[in-house]
Amino acid sequence: SIAKGMERSVQDLAIVVLDRPRHEKLIAEIRGAGARIRLISDGDLSAGIAAAVIDTGVHAVMGSGGAPEGVITAAAIRCLNGYMVGRLVIDKPELEERIARMGIRDKNRIYRAEDLAPGNQLIFAATGVTDGALLKGVRFFGEGTRTSSIVLTLMTGKVRFIDSIHLAKRDDVKVRFA
Repeated sequence: SIAKGMERSVQDLAIVVLDRPRHEKLIAEIRGAGARIRLISDGDLSAGIAAAVIDTGVHAVMGSGGAPEGVITAAAIRCLNGYMVGRLVIDKPELEERIARMGIRDKNRIYRAEDLAPGNQLIFAATGVTDGALLKGVRFFGEGTRTSSIVLTLMTGKVRFIDSIHLAKRDDVKVRFA
């Protein structure tokens, strides 16, 4: 179990779940086990990464989300030496056709982060747009904006948080903020 692997009690876990009708049973099961739940309306990619970063208050993310987000999350998880498993959820006929065109034969396969993001020269970078557990969103002030970013590299094992101020009133810069 997650609690055992993290050497915590179940009551100390904070599990993030997308707030969707399809997750009602999952939410009830997590609450029944005694873990805390943080429901989010979007941002499953950010939450998935936050689960592998210390002091974010996120211990795991559960439920179904988009496959592209899963692949991107897997790259970040690999850089963080984290753990992730997932599988395809085929709930529409067009998805069945799409995976057939992609050459996926085993629809029930359990994928690990290494399967979704293979290789050893991975780099992940993200900048917060809205506030989340991992990054602050863009903040505007009179002279420009302030952003929070993260850069992860698998080969070096480095995690860099970058706090940037982008000044708007500069004659040598052609970009202007609206």
